[in-house]
Amino acid sequence: MTDDASAPAAKKLFIKTYGCQMNVYDSQRMAEAMGAEGYVLTEDQAQADMVLLNTCHIREKAAEKLYSDLGRLKPLKAGKPDLKIGVAGCVAQAEGEEIIRRMPLVDLVVGPQTYHRLPAMVRGEAPRIVTDFPQEDKFDHLPAPRATRRAPAAFLTVQEGCDKFCAFCVVPYTRGAEVSRPVERILREARDLVARGVREITLLGQNVNGWHGAGADGREWRFGRLIRALADIDGLARIRYTTSHPNDMEDDLIQAHRDVPQLMPYLHLPVQSGSDRILKAMNRKHTADQYLRLIDRIREARPDIMLTSDFIVGFPGETDRDHEDTLRLIERVGFGSAFSFRYSPRPGTPAYERPEIEAAVADARLQELQALLTRQQKAAQESMIGRTLKVLFEKPGRIDGQMVGKSDYLHSVFAEAPQARIGDLLSVRIVESAPNSLRGELAA
Repeated sequence: MTDDASAPAAKKLFIKTYGCQMNVYDSQRMAEAMGAEGYVLTEDQAQADMVLLNTCHIREKAAEKLYSDLGRLKPLKAGKPDLKIGVAGCVAQAEGEEIIRRMPLVDLVVGPQTYHRLPAMVRGEAPRIVTDFPQEDKFDHLPAPRATRRAPAAFLTVQEGCDKFCAFCVVPYTRGAEVSRPVERILREARDLVARGVREITLLGQNVNGWHGAGADGREWRFGRLIRALADIDGLARIRYTTSHPNDMEDDLIQAHRDVPQLMPYLHLPVQSGSDRILKAMNRKHTADQYLRLIDRIREARPDIMLTSDFIVGFPGETDRDHEDTLRLIERVGFGSAFSFRYSPRPGTPAYERPEIEAAVADARLQELQALLTRQQKAAQESMIGRTLKVLFEKPGRIDGQMVGKSDYLHSVFAEAPQARIGDLLSVRIVESAPNSLRGELAA
């Protein structure tokens, strides 16, 4: 008879995730892959047998942030020589051998398309650096998710890579060409998530609405049809997706926003600039007017939709007039929120060698743009006061009897709901707007 007390303790894995939702999803899948090797997740880095940094390369100084974090790991590694340190994600893809050259404490470097090889790397059965773009589908080689209860909201990657080659963006070089996951595998993973308690799924992709695939009958599916198929899964109450490109907002997808009640009235549709001259320099392949006409069509299909976007301020060559064009576009659309950044040159991109505009000018424009977006966000949130919204509760609040969840519009909502449970989808009357959240009461 085996003495359980003599069984070896499970190894502990600490993962730090930088950047986007796709990295969150990738970290979950890497945790599952290492779980099959006997590792369990820990939130205490000091207790870890392996530390994995899953990096993002979109913003300026991403590599410097990684090296700074690695530097802070040196004392931990010195005290635990057997500690394994890994770097994954887009900085791993971009930096490769340079990471180990600069930081010899790193044991392995794995790119975002090859993390299915992570267990073999840890066992010493694969090279220390794996950053190629393999022919095989990594999802075919990852272990099946363990049948454990999940949080009520989950991410599901359906598409990776990008073929748009915007002049400022590193994604085509770190994530590779666009690849769409097969229909049946997406539906199977979605059904598994729902069976484990998930009620809301956010579909992920660098260019998610560019997804396409073949059904069982061999006929091509587009993204709108995939959403309709997901909506047929019993128990899946909500569907979202991010990040989309204006040029791939096809008619069927717009109609899905009109016809599919599970598809939430929320759309993140990056535009980056309101100036046609800058959009052309960015290689966005659409004009400001085309974007605005697209917004009109989307709102005609779903009048209550909330729109969010991305903006880059201070792109090389941007003038005061270009900046004013962007402000006019923002005024015209009325966004519920938006991400805005000062342009940061990324090595290897077409815009990298272009002369940058003066930092003080870019900073001033960014402040003006963000002030406008903040006013719009505040107005959008205040417009919710008095409305009754559906809220999916995800966790308890800090106050006894309080629950926290997300509205249809992705607002964080705090509500006094002592009888509610995690995973409940309940009607909440909004009574107050805070800077980044709403407060409500359960509707009678």
